[in-house]
Amino acid sequence: MTDSARNDRSAPAPSFPVLSRREKGYQRAAVDTFLGRARGAFEHGEDGIGSADIRAASFPLVRGGYDIAAVDAALSRVEEAFAQQERARAVAVEGASEWVGRARADAQVILDHLSRAPGRRFARTGMLTFGYRVDEVDHVAKRIVRFLRDGDALTAEQVRQTAFRMQRRGYREEQVDALLDATIDVLLAIR
Repeated sequence: MTDSARNDRSAPAPSFPVLSRREKGYQRAAVDTFLGRARGAFEHGEDGIGSADIRAASFPLVRGGYDIAAVDAALSRVEEAFAQQERARAVAVEGASEWVGRARADAQVILDHLSRAPGRRFARTGMLTFGYRVDEVDHVAKRIVRFLRDGDALTAEQVRQTAFRMQRRGYREEQVDALLDATIDVLLAIR
């Protein structure tokens, strides 16, 4: 047996499907390192990583990297596990009524923001810059309002997978993204 054959057998199996060298995916080492840190944080409280950090994780794109959809799906599950752990800790310290009250207050802030007129819910970009398409963001905003006000079905995964096309004078991305993150926090808090 050659040394290279022996090394191939002893190398750990990849954590996720690996794309061909022609396709771009997440850099394997970056994903593995981050998920290792997340595991330590979840199991032992190391590194101070929380559900918001999992949601904000990003990785370089490289040829032959991990399959993006597989990693994103795993990150969604990890984020939900962190959120459940955070909720359990907060309820143990503050009590369930305090936790529910905070989730309701956060939901009310979102509702108040989204009660603005369509086309005026967020700041707009300048004439020469692009932002999220206003009509698409307003459509998602209506779904969030129907969930918070009327109890219509909406999942954290649906909000996570929201993507918008770009337009000149669109909504500012950072404001929309912050509201979507806040909505995910509320969804995970009440789950």
